[in-house]
Amino acid sequence: MLTLRKSEDRGHANHGWLDSYHSFSFANYHDPEHMGYGPLRVINEDRVQAGSGFGTHGHRDMEIISYVLEGSLGHEDSMGNGSSIVPGDVQRMSAGTGVRHSEFNHNKSGVTHFLQIWIEPKFTGIKPSYEQKHFSAAEKRGCLRLIASPDGRDGSVSMNQDAFLYAGLFDGAERAAHDIAAGRRGYVHVARGSVTVNGQRLRAGDALKTGAGGIAIAQGDGAEVLVFDLP
Repeated sequence: MLTLRKSEDRGHANHGWLDSYHSFSFANYHDPEHMGYGPLRVINEDRVQAGSGFGTHGHRDMEIISYVLEGSLGHEDSMGNGSSIVPGDVQRMSAGTGVRHSEFNHNKSGVTHFLQIWIEPKFTGIKPSYEQKHFSAAEKRGCLRLIASPDGRDGSVSMNQDAFLYAGLFDGAERAAHDIAAGRRGYVHVARGSVTVNGQRLRAGDALKTGAGGIAIAQGDGAEVLVFDLP
């Protein structure tokens, strides 16, 4: 089973300071056909203007992953964490029983371009927690690097769900494959560039839903790809 979702079919909201594309129903965008995929609930592609951002707001019982493509994203939260997220960083915040945070582009010029991903947790009511790690371009070049997992294996960030998230960079003859086990599902999101996935050409913002079986990535042109292995 392969289902292609084109970039232009996503929800879109432009607030001036924020230009956002929604892969799944979010805020004022509601599509009963696209409410999520398994526990994957949100992929928002956000572009935040200089000096702007999301003021302090709350979350609970959600695994929130931020993946910066360009610029930097300042983060502060009620757990006492403060950081700047830059390309290559993966930030995971488990909201659990409740956390408040803010996200800002503190740069005086230049847009912050990032993906915010929400994954529904396996267990609710846990203690909130935070983790941030850097994965170099070399680690992701021509392969699928594990960046988030249930147990933090291979140096990935850990999350409260039986899900695995991989990131890869692909150009030319570089290729990679991943097998989705029986009873699980896959989701491929192209963050930028273009690439062929299981024979289908995908461009930035496009996504491919899969069932069990192989995911084959090839013929990248400046491609940055995220692959979700989901229960």
